[in-house]
Amino acid sequence: MTLTALALAVLVGPGVWRPLIPASPEEAEVSVRAFRMATTPVIVEEYQRFVKAHPEWQRGRVGGALADESYLASWASPVEAGPGIGTRAPATAVSWFAARAYCASEGGRLPTEAEWEFAASASETTADASRDPVFVAQLLKWYSAPTPAVLPEVGLGRANVWGVRDLHGLVWEWVDDFNASFVSADARQANGGQELKYCGGGAEASPGDKADYAAFMRSAMRSALSGRSTTRMLGFRCVWDVAS
Repeated sequence: MTLTALALAVLVGPGVWRPLIPASPEEAEVSVRAFRMATTPVIVEEYQRFVKAHPEWQRGRVGGALADESYLASWASPVEAGPGIGTRAPATAVSWFAARAYCASEGGRLPTEAEWEFAASASETTADASRDPVFVAQLLKWYSAPTPAVLPEVGLGRANVWGVRDLHGLVWEWVDDFNASFVSADARQANGGQELKYCGGGAEASPGDKADYAAFMRSAMRSALSGRSTTRMLGFRCVWDVAS
């Protein structure tokens, strides 16, 4: 695999992920094999290099089926983010198709929902802090905070027990199987294109307690997306398989 100094990968897992709403009793626990995950989301500088090396993913050349009209819309040009966007800020306004292509170019892939959620359930000291009231309170504080006008640099948050940073508190992140979440495609179509008005779309499925709420918000958000969706608060990171 190829990695930059700002996206070193660390070993995560193996372990077990417990879905918020299992598809069946048999799927109440999902085994997660060990994998390697980038410690931070892909940054603007890295994505600039990618579009220069792969012109088909430059703004203006990507077809509407692969990215909506907001794809890299804030960039000064098709290959440069320009002033006002930090080169070490997370790369956002990138569609699922584009994120997958980037990770493939690095010899990796997007994480599955199980992999991402498994990594994201870890605190600084334990692999599963999903029922830790302090950890849960930190997550809820972020989800209730307003969107910052300027995205900060990656890597400023503390690493969790696996060595991964910025899974919470920076941007939402793509997962490979985002459309496997609990809100149906019909519900997405019924929202009139308001792709991230996800609370209403998931109103019939609600968390059982505060410890579930952050996971509920992430699952509902993913279900509101299509593969061509792009937003200023949606980024991604890559993972790599570990040989058995």
